[in-house]
Order: sequence, then structure tokens, then C-alpha cells
Amino acid sequence: MDNQVNTLVLFDVDGTLTEARKPITFPIINALRELCHYAEIGFLTGSGMEYIKEQLWPALNDSIIRKNCHILPCNGTEYLIPVGGETLVDFRHIHAAYIREEMGTTAFQELMKILCSLQAELLQEEFNIPLTGNFIQNRGSIINWCPIGRNAVGEDRREFVSTDKLYGIRQKYLDKLTRLLKDKGLNVVVKLGGHTSFDIYPPGWDKTYALRHFDKDKWDFWFVGDRCHPNGNDYEIFTLLKDKERSFETSSPEQTVEIIDLYILEHLYYRR
Repeated sequence: MDNQVNTLVLFDVDGTLTEARKPITFPIINALRELCHYAEIGFLTGSGMEYIKEQLWPALNDSIIRKNCHILPCNGTEYLIPVGGETLVDFRHIHAAYIREEMGTTAFQELMKILCSLQAELLQEEFNIPLTGNFIQNRGSIINWCPIGRNAVGEDRREFVSTDKLYGIRQKYLDKLTRLLKDKGLNVVVKLGGHTSFDIYPPGWDKTYALRHFDKDKWDFWFVGDRCHPNGNDYEIFTLLKDKERSFETSSPEQTVEIIDLYILEHLYYRR
């Protein structure tokens, strides 16, 4: 990487660089291209690599961004960098961690039983939510439980979000899941993932995990995300960098562009 190597700006994806499960747009790409003249960037998301490719491919295929980016799926428990030339982009894996190995097979099986039982229980409720399939997804280091299913399209997601706001479905089942895990002695963390799901992972495997890949004495870290409340999956890294005024909470990709232009770029430009 040939730009300034002591600054890394980390971005959440859904709700930060893109609308939920939507592809990145050109205003965001242009802002990232400009940022790459002053810093390197990292795509830090709870999702797996397949969603990163689906949503960020126009950015990953941009020659300037590709040479200055780090890819950090599953809260950074995976770490990849783009490789290849102008016409062919591939990815080199540098690190991967696995929840089943960390928990052990017996505890992992117990976790899956709990999630299956809660999904079945939710179906008996009188919530009129869409059901699309792929309800429990093993991302290697993170288990994602999505009550409506990962196959949900935009209309399904919007319907669930409206119903969730009305009945507090996710908060209710967050409390239930947390209690069951404690009763079974399972030491895992549960966070609200995006707008429709739950992320489950071992303690310490939140987004601060991504910082393990970089020498803290040689890097200045920034972060932008949209789920920065205590139950959100951006909370820990947002809080870690907040005292240094290096973290920002955004409400949309449009606001992310403003944060890049008005705060991050201005600071980096005048520091040169």
C-alpha cells in the first residue's frame, strides 16, 4: 500500500456505506477515493465475505480504493486484502477464527439447539412476520440468527422492521436468548445485527478484534458506524475510539459522506 500508512479509517457497511443489503453508490465511492489519498480504509462488518462482494464490488473494483483497503468480515475475525491487476481482482486471506473451535463442540451444539428452539417458539407468536428461509447462518466466527431468514428481500425486511418497532420482537428475544445462554453456562455475546437479526460470538470477538491485525503503535484508528448503542454491533469499537474523537455515529450513507468530508478529511489534510 503506497499511501500514508499510519492512518486507518474503518467503516461499517450496512447503514453506513450502503443502505441495508444494497450496493454502494457513487457518492460514497467518490468520498472513499478522496480519503484514500490521505489514509487507508477498512471495511469492517458483521457480515461475511459474500455480502461484502455483493454490496461493495464497485468499490473493490476501483483501482485507487483496492490498493488502499483492508477487508474485515465477521467483526474482523477474518482479514483479507485485495490482490490482482486491473482486470482480475482476487483476495488473499490473512486470518480467520472459528466459533466452534473456540466454544468446543458440545457448547456449540447447545447454542444451536437454543436458537432452533427460539425460532420455533417465535413461530407460535401472533406476530405476522415474513418467513423466507436460512434463519441461522454460521459465518465461521459469528452465528447470525435472523427470525425472518437471511433470504429476505427488501419488502420482507421493511415489513419486519415495522412489526419489530410495534411489538419489540428483537428486544424480547434478545432478553430470552441472553437468559437461556446464562442458564446453560454458555459464554457468548449477543448483539443486534443490522435491522433484522442477532449476532452471536465469543467475548472479545466484537469489532475491536479487527485492531489485533495492526500494530497499535504504528496506526491511528478511526471508525464510522451506525449501530453504536450498547446492544448494537458497533458499540465496543465506537466507545473505544470515542475519547480520542476518532469515532462517529452515522444515520445514513449520505451522512457518512458528510463525516468524511467535514471531519476526517479536514483533520487529515491539515495534519499533513
